[in-house]
Amino acid sequence: GHIVRNWKVRWFVLLQDKLLYYKIEGGKKEPHPKGRILLDGCTITCPCLEYENRPLLIKLKTKTNTDYFLECCSREERDSWALDITGAIHAGHPVQVQELHKMKNSFKLLENISLHHIVEKMCDNSTGIKLTRNLEQGNRYKETFTGSALVDWLISHSFAVSRFEAVTLASMLMEENFLKPVGARSTEAMRYSDLSEQFLDDSTALYMFAENSNKNISSKEQLQFNIAELSGTIVKQGFLVKQGHKRKNWKVRKFVLRADPAFLHYYDPTKEENRPVGGFSLRGCLVSALEDNGVPAGVKGNVQGNLFKIITKNDIHYYIQASSKAERTQWIEAIKPLT
Repeated sequence: GHIVRNWKVRWFVLLQDKLLYYKIEGGKKEPHPKGRILLDGCTITCPCLEYENRPLLIKLKTKTNTDYFLECCSREERDSWALDITGAIHAGHPVQVQELHKMKNSFKLLENISLHHIVEKMCDNSTGIKLTRNLEQGNRYKETFTGSALVDWLISHSFAVSRFEAVTLASMLMEENFLKPVGARSTEAMRYSDLSEQFLDDSTALYMFAENSNKNISSKEQLQFNIAELSGTIVKQGFLVKQGHKRKNWKVRKFVLRADPAFLHYYDPTKEENRPVGGFSLRGCLVSALEDNGVPAGVKGNVQGNLFKIITKNDIHYYIQASSKAERTQWIEAIKPLT
């Protein structure tokens, strides 16, 4: 509200040049609009983080400098409204509308982006991401933030232009050990998915700065992780080259194949800590060799040959290179009985 700063439910209708809003009485909207927002000359801010306890806001500033704060029911709904309102604002400029949709559907992460700079901004006391206490399954965590809150923050500070891009950037922060998952929701994603897909744009997934992780992650959680996945009998281990999912680059990883339970984990050999950077259950997986004549559509970059592919039951595709055909055959024969 403009006079009394309270929040009221309104039914909104987006037209080409204006946004109408109606009162709702008895579950039905009234026939005549309560007010309108002229979109000519408007600027839109989304995500709008001016209200710390209201993360689902869109802010509209008219050309007469009137501010409207609109709260949606979900992030998906908020982002959909924001995109359509932005399209209406630029309706008279088709080139801008075309660029808007290109931006929505493309991946344009800055190549030389400084992760250290992002983390410094995140830690800023006034403009950084807000750290809060969170309770999950009886465990209390201090100084944490949710995955969706970080995605909103990255977009609002112009480090990313879309949620897809922000998730990828957050995954990079995790890969470089700036961030750590805490709690069952985010930790489970780290166990079963590829590293580039381990960050969750979710309001129930908790994360924290890595420097704070030791005092927040309980030894019980760490023990459960080890027992659940890392206690199986080691069937085979060795160095292979794995392709990343988002950036399609190739990195040397130490792979460890375990049975009972059947898991394939991979480790970063440049790091001293003996903890996998990724892994997945082999139950329901498909594994097959890829012939060297012709590179599959999902494979990019420097391919030396001796490729094989693992498809998880969640339809995640892993492309891996062995050093020889014989080694590739050995890995496939070791994995197949465990699927």
